Amino acid sequence: MPKTFYTEREIIDLANRGVTSLEIDDDVVLTDLARDEALKRGLRLVRAGGAHPEDGDDAELVHRVKAAVIARLGDQVDASLLDSVVTRVLKGLK
Repeated sequence: MPKTFYTEREIIDLANRGVTSLEIDDDVVLTDLARDEALKRGLRLVRAGGAHPEDGDDAELVHRVKAAVIARLGDQVDASLLDSVVTRVLKGLK
């Protein structure tokens, strides 16, 4: 099956059309800038068929924390590192 790629521009277009979530699976690839833009715009990234911190009860908190960090630090943030840190902190709080 072919992969679907999303760039920053596609995420901006989706958000401008009112899309609030995007289903992500093994055939979907987001560029780092696309992921950052999705977080900035509050576009929820939903992992299809697997658990992800953004899919659980803390989804809103995860989105808000990530958006705040990216808003403060901009493109200095490594999206995968941010995911790891937020996930680890939330697990430590439970």
